[in-house]
Amino acid sequence: MDQPATAPLAVLTGAGRTYGSGENAVHALRDVDLELGHGELVVVLGPSGSGKTTLLNLLGGIEQATAGRVEVAGYDLGATKAHQLTEIRRDVIGFVFQFFNLIATLTARENVSVLAELTGHARDGRVEEVLAEVELTDRADHFPAQLSGGQQQRVAIARALVKSPALLLCDEPTGALDLETGRTVLDLLQRVAREQHRTVVIVTHNRAIAAMADRVVHMRSGRITEDTVVAEPLPAAEVVW
Repeated sequence: MDQPATAPLAVLTGAGRTYGSGENAVHALRDVDLELGHGELVVVLGPSGSGKTTLLNLLGGIEQATAGRVEVAGYDLGATKAHQLTEIRRDVIGFVFQFFNLIATLTARENVSVLAELTGHARDGRVEEVLAEVELTDRADHFPAQLSGGQQQRVAIARALVKSPALLLCDEPTGALDLETGRTVLDLLQRVAREQHRTVVIVTHNRAIAAMADRVVHMRSGRITEDTVVAEPLPAAEVVW
């Protein structure tokens, strides 16, 4: 579905997610309204159990809302057939997690190539392009065990970027990294938003990361409690925690 150039990339309207029913019902997300523009870097903050990861899962089509509506790239994810949802996740959405989930027996290049081939994005030179974007050309033939934590996370980001997603969803991407290494990863994500005009959503409990965002969304008890535009986002290299 083609979107107007001015349309937001993602829209949640009254979105909710409930597990179970009756007295055993758990309301993980309640009545969430949210718009994400093209090229925005949005940080979602909140304590454990606030609904951050559930929000990410709804945006990524991993789970479906039990109330309200979730649209990504013009598609209503709740009214989309299973095979179409798979195509949307394949073509529109990239995922980066706290733990890198690399295949230990494959090199950095091969880890990226596998996803490129599975998603139909293995055009000539694309794998090398993204490895260069994450500054790992010289480590492309190394196995995960031969890479630092930050390098492994950059491979994971390259793997997500190889299919050129409009929306990049990151769940605690620096949670397993030290400050210096974490800054390197955050700088990369900031450049992805600024230079490639991709929408980047970072879910984290680390409040310091909010300083580099275009917008900060605060969550508690499954609700958005605050949605703030950051007047002057910091360069990632200046973030301290």
